[in-house]
Amino acid sequence: MTTPIPSSPGRDPERAVSLIHVDRALIVAAKPTRLLSVPGRGPDKQDCLIARLQGEFPDALIVHRLDFDTSGLVVLARGKKTQRALSLLFQERRVDKRYVAVVEGRPKQSEGEIDLPLCVDWPNRPLHKVDFDSGKPALTRYRVIAHDGALHASRLALTPETGRTHQLRVHMQALGHPILGDPLYAHEDARSKAERLLLHAERLAFPHPSTGKPLDFSLAAPF
Repeated sequence: MTTPIPSSPGRDPERAVSLIHVDRALIVAAKPTRLLSVPGRGPDKQDCLIARLQGEFPDALIVHRLDFDTSGLVVLARGKKTQRALSLLFQERRVDKRYVAVVEGRPKQSEGEIDLPLCVDWPNRPLHKVDFDSGKPALTRYRVIAHDGALHASRLALTPETGRTHQLRVHMQALGHPILGDPLYAHEDARSKAERLLLHAERLAFPHPSTGKPLDFSLAAPF
């Protein structure tokens, strides 16, 4: 069961943050779409996941991020010691992550992998791109869950083996199946098929940084 973080007056209830798990070492929260993970530049970009959580838990610290348009599970540390331990788990790829996305069309294979190096597209920031010369290694595994012929779209399970910025969005675009509702990487038709980016972090599994106990959290996509 989720516990909502109290909202300030005038705050959109659909952009509320919910708590999935809280203990002395860490917090697992559900980030809504169209909410920053950390503050951006300017006074209009200070409302974000970490700011809201620190209002309830002053020791909360960011470990990883979800894009502004992506919803789903995020783990945060309580204190610098746990932040270091959780960051190491991510670096060592001991955190299992799974996303669900709805993409345009239907991949030719029911499952596969996308192994394409990525880097920032400097003239067009914040966009990222495939770049075989200066890109960093990036690997995504995908599996088709269902296909909607009427919408000409497919629901996919996505597992990023690396954690590059915009990795899933760029990889699906490169495969020829952009994520519906993507304001950055989808063409106009695919972008207009959804009111939001249809990408959601639905599972996080990792050993507890203090006890080593296996933790496994799931949160169904709201689409």
